[in-house]
Amino acid sequence: MNVADAMTPRESLVTAVVPGSRTDVLDRLQDDEFSSIPVVNEETGAFRGLVSREQLIANPEEDQLALLTEEVPTIGPDADLSEAARILREGDQRRLPVVEDDELVGLITITDLVRAVAEGDVAVDTTADLLMETTVNAVYQATPLTIAERELAFAEEPYGVVLDPEGKPTGMLTEVDVLDVARIVEGEESTGDSIADDDDDWKWEGIKAVGSRYLPTRNVKIPAEPVEMFMTDSLITVGQSEPVTDIAQLFITEDIEQVPVMSGDTLVGIVRDADLLEAIA
Repeated sequence: MNVADAMTPRESLVTAVVPGSRTDVLDRLQDDEFSSIPVVNEETGAFRGLVSREQLIANPEEDQLALLTEEVPTIGPDADLSEAARILREGDQRRLPVVEDDELVGLITITDLVRAVAEGDVAVDTTADLLMETTVNAVYQATPLTIAERELAFAEEPYGVVLDPEGKPTGMLTEVDVLDVARIVEGEESTGDSIADDDDDWKWEGIKAVGSRYLPTRNVKIPAEPVEMFMTDSLITVGQSEPVTDIAQLFITEDIEQVPVMSGDTLVGIVRDADLLEAIA
């Protein structure tokens, strides 16, 4: 099976154009719940790169889309799916632009490859315990979302398994959940004089406080309420012996990108859709 058989064609893609602004892209990312979208030149249609939600959050004061766009590897439409899996895996990318003669003709994603496994177009004969990662990123359910977003960023993971006070998995928080409630804030704000007391939970303002002054702001504002208000609480899990083909089907039908692996009541690992690339490449 080649890339052209599995990719999303150009006419079905959501794209951004340069010149453009971060506001336009953030709206598209929020509306369509994508992690990144391709950028093309408005006049020539030439492919320019990808813009991701991570870039928007990491560069809150940059407004020019051209400076937020990242150059990424590309692939041709006639390449084999195993080659696409290899490039995605080595580049730690979720989307691989399909380019022919400098023109964007489609996009092949991890989801497209997972769907090929789920539908039997790519043969994979392995189980969850052989592909799962045993290091699992986690966040506490009472953590303010502002802090949890930083935890995901510092861990360089797009998810956090949410734990209750007993340390049991109770939900899932993803960067999509964060982006869904993020808003761009513009104008002038006062930092104020107050610094958190030692008894204040999290003391975040105490860490940031720099005295009373006005700062021009163009930032991504994230709510400070607890993670449990924004997480997906209907947590789906699998056992260690679950066939990867069944996991792929679960990813597609439930529209998820990772699933915790349990041994009885104990969390022992996680399988991400990107882990399936190892079985395909």
